[in-house]
Amino acid sequence: MHKIVLNIGLLAFFISLIIFSQQSIPLVDVFFRAFAIFVIVTFMTGVLVIVFLKAVAKAMYEKAIQKQESMIMGNENNGQ
Repeated sequence: MHKIVLNIGLLAFFISLIIFSQQSIPLVDVFFRAFAIFVIVTFMTGVLVIVFLKAVAKAMYEKAIQKQESMIMGNENNGQ
């Protein structure tokens, strides 16, 4: 998953590099701005992935608990 997040950050870096180089900005500033975009996009995507994975894990845990409770009660169709 970290490779996908890094690839999204690199994509944002190169797109911002192209966009900033189209403007008449010094080359050093172009790289600093593109790197800032890379860091921000990578961080935000990483946070989004963590939140998404925690939500999925919580939903699966609740479903497993519900399935276990239904099997204890003897009613297997209740948990589905």
